[in-house]
Amino acid sequence: MSIRGKLFRKSLSGVAVLGVAALALTACTTTGSTDDNTDAASGGGTVTVAIVNDFTSFNNQTPQANLDTNGIIGYLMGNYGSAFAYIDPDFNLVREEEFGTFEKTSDDPQTVTYTLNPDNKWSDGEPVTADDMVLSWATQSGYFNSATKDENDEVVTGTQYFDLAASTAGLDTTALPTVSDDNLSMTLVYGTPFVDWEIVNPIGQPAHIVAKKAGLGSAAELTELIMSLPKGDPASPAAADPTFKAAADFVNTGYDVTAFPTDPDLLVSSGPMVPTGWTPGQSFTMEPNEFYVAGMKPKIDKLILRVIPDANAEVTALQNGEVDIMYPQASADTLTALENTGADVLTGDQLSYDHVDLNFGSEVFADLKVRQAFLKTIPRQQILDSLITPINPDAEVLNSQIWVPANEPYDDSVANNGSSDYAEVDIEGAKALLAGATPTVSILYNSNNPNRVDSFQAIQESASQAGFTIVDKGSPDWSSLLSGGDYEASIFGWISPGVGSAGISQIFSTDGGGNYSRYTGTNDDALLTQTTLDPDEVIAIEKRMDKQMFADAYGLPLFQLPGVYGVSKRVSGVEYMGNQTGPFWNFWQWSVNE
Repeated sequence: MSIRGKLFRKSLSGVAVLGVAALALTACTTTGSTDDNTDAASGGGTVTVAIVNDFTSFNNQTPQANLDTNGIIGYLMGNYGSAFAYIDPDFNLVREEEFGTFEKTSDDPQTVTYTLNPDNKWSDGEPVTADDMVLSWATQSGYFNSATKDENDEVVTGTQYFDLAASTAGLDTTALPTVSDDNLSMTLVYGTPFVDWEIVNPIGQPAHIVAKKAGLGSAAELTELIMSLPKGDPASPAAADPTFKAAADFVNTGYDVTAFPTDPDLLVSSGPMVPTGWTPGQSFTMEPNEFYVAGMKPKIDKLILRVIPDANAEVTALQNGEVDIMYPQASADTLTALENTGADVLTGDQLSYDHVDLNFGSEVFADLKVRQAFLKTIPRQQILDSLITPINPDAEVLNSQIWVPANEPYDDSVANNGSSDYAEVDIEGAKALLAGATPTVSILYNSNNPNRVDSFQAIQESASQAGFTIVDKGSPDWSSLLSGGDYEASIFGWISPGVGSAGISQIFSTDGGGNYSRYTGTNDDALLTQTTLDPDEVIAIEKRMDKQMFADAYGLPLFQLPGVYGVSKRVSGVEYMGNQTGPFWNFWQWSVNE
């Protein structure tokens, strides 16, 4: 896969997750793997991995469930992003042709055909068919949505069927798909060329389960319904189809859970592993899917994800043999502690960055001067020096919303984007902009994440000096609160798969599923990045966006995150990966040493 050049998504200690086509970092440095131990490796066994965030949903593609842990479970189940292809540590797209193939058969119009292996089955024994791909297309394309929304993202007229964390840009130009007579192939025709066509994943929820929950008798009936519905038209919306709305409602919220489901329909997987147990707040267990026929078959018998939010507790658990792999939010203390455990320590850059975003739906920040004043108080260098410099002495404050320093366009964009207005804390400048006003600003962040707590406290202390009243809205449930907008600012992170550029439209277009800021200033350009095939023109568009966001006081990037893994000597096959899958990217290659 040759699409490179940007960074983006939620991260390991509470970051937000981009969809299947996020932005990529070109120069990710990595060190280490555990391949040296493979001579002693045996089949079977259990591997336990420490995770920071608990599980919340079997559908991580919705705004309220767009969390890293949910994405990992989706990756292991094959339902999100790992069915037809996966991404390797060099950010190449590796096709999983034992599951299915896809090819572009025409450039004018752009036409892509997906063909399934006829031996594929869901974990309940039902076949994987084109019905499943048609449902996934309907979910991701927004083809049937006819909603008009107000400034608070509430539907005023028409119908919003599917709620997506990702953007529909690209797929939204496709026509109704065509299906082969054997029900194993689906063909999409794009109205406008889509640059990220290779990383569209046409497998999501099982159509036979969604059909059942909507009151239909089969997946074929759901496909028949989909093919009969009119394209959504916000200018003249048709009445909502009740059966299709029931199907969409189930996809949107039916997979959100607070305990291990008693309904086995929620556990159906198309991929290598299936969920077999969950104790909320403690651990999540997965085992191999007996019906899986493609190439990502795990060697191990069981995978346990153990919830340990505190990095020091993770190190202790690794040292005591309670977990085999940990990948916490990196700190100097954690790195030092890991090096003293005797475990393998793998390090590298993450395709992740922390940032402060302002809520444009807030009355407080309706005034540009108030936004500018608040940003002038954010002590970015102090936060960097406290959290990141002890791990990476070469780290620097991030000054672009699009790129990181390793990307070639970064320096030129930073020189021209206006980020210099916020290079240093300027309390007097903030006071002058406020002209005596004392705005109240509430800040949402992950209260279980020490780095985010430290960032909040530093901002609170600094902003108070300029006259702001800062309200602490830190919460362990921060991710589910992001889309609600009941705050003035938020602190979190984005982490990317490492290929494609759909993260641009996801975050910075008006209807992007990751546009929690309710920002509209870059909408047209964000959408344009998805249909512009000239790489140089795309860079020009993104530089324009970068500059516009600083002019609008959109928010401020803070820093790029370093990554660190600790891996027990009893496990082989683990390799550092800087994207959103983390060490799980090659879980099927893990083995337990004798």
